Amino acid sequence: MTTERSEPANDADERTMLEGWLDYHRRTLARKCEGLTDDQLRTASVPPSELSLMGLVRHMAEVERSWFRRVLASEDAGPLYFTEADRDGEFHLTEADTWQEAYATWQAEIGVARRNAAGFALDDLSRGRSRHTGEPFSLRWIYTHMIEEYARHNGHADLLRERIDGATGD
Repeated sequence: MTTERSEPANDADERTMLEGWLDYHRRTLARKCEGLTDDQLRTASVPPSELSLMGLVRHMAEVERSWFRRVLASEDAGPLYFTEADRDGEFHLTEADTWQEAYATWQAEIGVARRNAAGFALDDLSRGRSRHTGEPFSLRWIYTHMIEEYARHNGHADLLRERIDGATGD
């Protein structure tokens, strides 16, 4: 199965364009993981890095949760994979961690993100605030940041996938 992706229309309105590019990048990460075993998805890039495709998916589940639950909607949503003692827990995989769980969790967080964002206009400010400045964020800013976050990590995913099985391309 190949995850279908399409770029937003060239003449789409701003919100449709931002949501379209975010979904495009979400699907790109899913595509980079297709057809691999759990062991391959847990494969780290190169020592000492623990970066893996499954770790990236778990990380993006945390990022979706943080921006669309904690910041946008000001929900009291605790972490999924990290703890105070292990701030990078999403990347610290064991044999017990599975693609099925990571993918389902990521998709669930994307679903909540879409529902929460639907209640805001692009210029509406988040109910939660920056932990650094105390300022709120517009939904437009959050969408733009999320596109950047996925684009950066999809570059990592490109390299990881090529190292695992030689597959390259979008």
